Formats: sequence, structure tokens, C-alpha cells
Amino acid sequence: ALVGTLLPHHDPVNKVTLVPRGQAKGLTWFTPSEDQSLVSCNSLKARVAGALGGRAAEQIVFGSEQVTTGAGGDLQQVERLARAMVTQYGMSEAGTLVFEDGGFTGPSYSEDVSTKIDMAIRSISDEGYSTALQLMCQYRSCLDHLAEELVETETMTGKRLREIVAQYTPIPEKIAAV
Repeated sequence: ALVGTLLPHHDPVNKVTLVPRGQAKGLTWFTPSEDQSLVSCNSLKARVAGALGGRAAEQIVFGSEQVTTGAGGDLQQVERLARAMVTQYGMSEAGTLVFEDGGFTGPSYSEDVSTKIDMAIRSISDEGYSTALQLMCQYRSCLDHLAEELVETETMTGKRLREIVAQYTPIPEKIAAV
């Protein structure tokens, strides 16, 4: 939620909760601020960084050896999103082509292209994680404040989250995708 709030191309936070929902131990809901039929590369990268915010917070608070399985769903979401950016939307150094996975017969592209796709997916994920880590480190005191209030209240509105974040830094204006 903190990462998404601090990135101008990310959708605004609607609500954050620590109340478990299925396998998720906590959730953040975002409210798209525009038509989602066209989404920019910057917006998709912001979503990747936002999805990695929880893992980044765990690493900063608990250390690399104490991160948990809590980010499992977020990591799957990041992989799907980054893969789509590379193979469906041409938003990477792998090229501006659509790469079909071939279904049951397997991909119809070379091992070299497969390696480029994997490297591009990894690059998008690594860039997003680096962004999330940098923001969490820079605004650690804000992260702690948000965590303390969430432990007390279990659920927080996007408005309340932005009020707290605004005590630490100006919140960037959200930028439309197109």
C-alpha cells in the first residue's frame, strides 16, 4: 500500500486490511482511476513494484533470512504481469513481438528467445523490487507508523493511509496511463 501510494503511476489505495482472506494474511485494494482498457508500461511497472512492497517491507523489518511465505501470491502476480508485459505487450528488451507459448505443443520460438524472455521478466521483477526496497528504506518511519495503526485497527481506508503518508512526504499526484 505504501509503495503504491508513493508511485505516481499506481492506482490509488482504496483499503488495506490485516484480516485474513483465504490464503492471504492481509490485502490491499486499489481503485483504478481511469479506463483499464489501455494501461501504460509505467502503470504496469508501478503495479509490479507495488505488489513487491510487502516482501520488501519484510526484508527491511525482519532481514533476508526471516522473510515469510506471505508474499507468495504477490510473487505469482508479479510473474504473470511481467510475463504479459514481455510476451503479450512487447514492453521489454526482448522485443516488440507477441510470443505465443504454444499450448500443449510448447513454444514455437528458439531457446535463445526463451532465455531473452526469462531475462526480461527477471529484469522487470528486479526493477520493481529495487523500487519497493528503496521506498521502504526511505520511508521506514512511515512504514512503522502504518504497521502500528494497522495492528490496532486491522483495517484502514485509503484516505487514512494517505493522511499518515502525508505526514512524512508529499503524496505524488496520480498520472493517467494515456
